[in-house]
Amino acid sequence: MPERPALFFDAHMPGAESLPVAGGEVVVFSSRSPFRDGPNQDAAGVVPLSDRRAVLVVADGMGGGPSGDEASRTAVEAVAEAVAAGGDDEADIRAAIVTGIESANETISGRGNGSATTIAVALLDDGRVRPCHVGDSAVLLVGQRGKVKLHTTCHSPVGFAEAAGLIDPDDAMHHADRHLVSNIVGSAEMTIEVGAPVAMAARDTLLLGSDGLFDNLTVDEVVEGIRKGKLRRAADELAVRAADRMTDPGAGTPCKPDDLTFILFRTS
Repeated sequence: MPERPALFFDAHMPGAESLPVAGGEVVVFSSRSPFRDGPNQDAAGVVPLSDRRAVLVVADGMGGGPSGDEASRTAVEAVAEAVAAGGDDEADIRAAIVTGIESANETISGRGNGSATTIAVALLDDGRVRPCHVGDSAVLLVGQRGKVKLHTTCHSPVGFAEAAGLIDPDDAMHHADRHLVSNIVGSAEMTIEVGAPVAMAARDTLLLGSDGLFDNLTVDEVVEGIRKGKLRRAADELAVRAADRMTDPGAGTPCKPDDLTFILFRTS
């Protein structure tokens, strides 16, 4: 029998947590904004399904709205429950992920309080990864030499413009409208983007992250930080670097204090 899901809500972790999953290692880090007294509005989940299968989830409750922590928790729980109750083959698991997100959307919308969340999901299936996401929480796959093999497009005006080559990545990092998200869980207009499966080579590193990571570190910085070395050390160093950015507005680099959550996975 697979292990029980590991779920992370309102976490304020002093360091990353590691656990064996799907024939490799998963490392999770989550912490609230350095300038927030309230709850961490991010959530994360690791759902083992078999020796070679698992589902990873990161959700980012909308900070500008009410009860963001409840929305992200609802989304992660809904996906974890749907996947655990679903079938055993890849198609069934993929359908369960979509069902879980749709269920969360219905529940969050039904509360009528304006709460919402983004979500990023990765299905690990015997050496392949299939991304699924809503909003600007991202899925990134990189090789040991730094080649980007998968990077989801943020569902936002700036994200779409950057993906189309209309905005330079450096300009996008500092854009005044970067915080605007055009697709959220908790909206009647929500759409779910399900990507094609991508093969993971030995020592590739997969990352799921909230915008607290990508609003403070460039993609190149993230790639360089995770592509090699011990996975837990890479996670701790990434968390420290992002936190340093958040607390140093005079450094001339992006400084956007926010909750920070990410999951790393690498095959053994």
